[in-house]
Amino acid sequence: MKNFFTNLFKRNSKSKPDGNKKSGSQIPFRLNFLFIIVAVLFALLIGQLAYLQVMYGTKFKAEVNSTDNTTETNNVQRGMVFDSTGKVLVGNKAHQAITYTKGINTLSSEIYTTATALGKYLSVPTSSLTKRQAADFYLSNTTQLRQIEKKIPNISQYSSDTRYDKALAYLLKNNMHYTKQQRNDATIFAKMSSAYQLSTTYIKASSVSSKEIAEVGEHLSSMPGVKVGTSWSRNYPNGSSIKSIIGTVSSEKTGLPSDRVNELLAEGYSRNDSVGQSYLEEQYEPVLRGTKSQTEVEVTGNDKISKEVKKYGGKKGDNLQLTINAGFQKKLQSLVRSAEGSAGGYSTGTYAVVMNPNTGGIIGIAGVDRNPSTGKITDNALGTINSSIVMGSVVKGATVSGALMDKVITPTNSTLTDEVINVGGVKKSSWFNKKGSANIALDASTALEVSSNSYMMQLAMKEAKFNYVSGSALNMKTSIFNKLRGYFNQFGLGVKTGVDLPGESTGLKGSSTKKYIGSALDLSFGNYDAYTVMQVAQYMSTIANGGYRLQPHVLSSIRGTSASGKLGAVQDSITPNILNQIDMTASERKVVTDGLYDVVHGSNTYKTGGSMSSISPGISGKTGTAETFYKGTSTVTLSLASYAPSKHPQVVVALAMPNLGEDAEDNNMQLAKKIYSAYWSMVQAKPTD
Repeated sequence: MKNFFTNLFKRNSKSKPDGNKKSGSQIPFRLNFLFIIVAVLFALLIGQLAYLQVMYGTKFKAEVNSTDNTTETNNVQRGMVFDSTGKVLVGNKAHQAITYTKGINTLSSEIYTTATALGKYLSVPTSSLTKRQAADFYLSNTTQLRQIEKKIPNISQYSSDTRYDKALAYLLKNNMHYTKQQRNDATIFAKMSSAYQLSTTYIKASSVSSKEIAEVGEHLSSMPGVKVGTSWSRNYPNGSSIKSIIGTVSSEKTGLPSDRVNELLAEGYSRNDSVGQSYLEEQYEPVLRGTKSQTEVEVTGNDKISKEVKKYGGKKGDNLQLTINAGFQKKLQSLVRSAEGSAGGYSTGTYAVVMNPNTGGIIGIAGVDRNPSTGKITDNALGTINSSIVMGSVVKGATVSGALMDKVITPTNSTLTDEVINVGGVKKSSWFNKKGSANIALDASTALEVSSNSYMMQLAMKEAKFNYVSGSALNMKTSIFNKLRGYFNQFGLGVKTGVDLPGESTGLKGSSTKKYIGSALDLSFGNYDAYTVMQVAQYMSTIANGGYRLQPHVLSSIRGTSASGKLGAVQDSITPNILNQIDMTASERKVVTDGLYDVVHGSNTYKTGGSMSSISPGISGKTGTAETFYKGTSTVTLSLASYAPSKHPQVVVALAMPNLGEDAEDNNMQLAKKIYSAYWSMVQAKPTD
């Protein structure tokens, strides 16, 4: 501008002679005129700026300051569960879904408009709609709210919040009738209202028809926050019986578990997100849930989204690989169900655990419950960890081990006479010597072979430092209960095994008071306290592996997902966890393992496991028969704890069949034969003995 004026002055000063006074007098006038125009323009500009600053400055400043960046989240696919060979146990089935992402400070009236618009094209189940939700929907329409308010006396004297509460109370009291369409829209409204701002929730997660997809998609522009997306549900390619181990996840319909809803909302879940509800799905929820996608959203002062940038695409949950073999697991469950189906009588179930004694890895875990009144059988693999059963003689390996550790017998001095035990006129005996006509001298190994109750009771009395005299009163100290249980606990009987499944029971302890001192004798041979089949499996594994009590586990490793969607790299793996070590010498351990071998392969007439001698490779173990009762009726419980091969154990089989008829004989051993046969054909090639 300055150059323009300078050039203009120069140009005019040269065009007129200095002597022409009239022309010279016109130059200042032109300059002044231009300066005046510029001055006026500047004045107008400054005035406008001042006006805006004074009148709208605060508003514009607030507008700039209120522009904010926040984050919108969206769901991702849960991790899958694979068996030890890489087969899918639990997968995900994709469904087209209708979702809603709630905006910033969205009003109920705005949600109402969107819900009624969406309801024209989408039908949702309305069975879960409550009266309160329906009323809230109805009153979110301003016109309808005013109509209801007119029916309430003196409504004008109340505040807006109070007027709403009174209108709501009026609707609930008068049982407002809603049309089918209104109920549909109200259900949609309730789902939208329950969402947190910028969180995505499912309006309809499955069974969305092609017509609904097309019509909703066509009108998305008129329904803020509504999108066509994807949801996932669990499927079980190798059979649904595995659900009794894996557990379940909540659905869009059920929403978050009511007892954990506040905790889960604080962790970033939406109300109708899927979350593990039981067993492995719950135990490893942090691994399986994945990480939601994140979109950075720029929101202006009028709460409108001005810009969206995806910052993180989300990450599918990591996968679990289990120690369980899917094919064998399915067969094991079938064998257990079949055995229970033929049991009859008052039988209440059958349970089995197959474990690697050297790692603690569970290869198969199966169980069924039976209602004796109806005969109905239901799958319950977790009965192996939460059903406490009086097992009988299977515990005698722990009894002998405890006596050896307590030094009341030694590997070279352990002979006692099997005889009827008479304490104060109460008589207890071994199964083969009920009347005292078969008194025989037994060492510790042979006592295990023939399953002598008398021998175990004598060990208990020695550990209590009680001098037994036939017929005299049993004046043992009650501390014997703790001593016996202490040794049992070292093997895993009567304590939690630590298995990575929630809900494990510690078993049941009988009374330890002086009144029940006679029951200490029953405890010594397994007919008093109750244990779980998982505890029995851990106990026998501890003997089989040389005295290391290992924590049982079904999880082998946590793995990612490959680019092709298959099982990916190992993120973390489970290593054997030693809970405690049994303080026994090699010669003491040999006393016990020789006895367990002779249970099946010994030469004594009274050996209890001879019908399993045909199992190849050869097994060692201990059978159990407990005298039990079901609703006052005398029953028997058959159990078994075993390992194979006897010389270099690689697998443990433990099982229990409670409340069979008194005429039951070798149901437990027949089931064991089938389990071992399935194991060696489906899981591992037979090694040599």
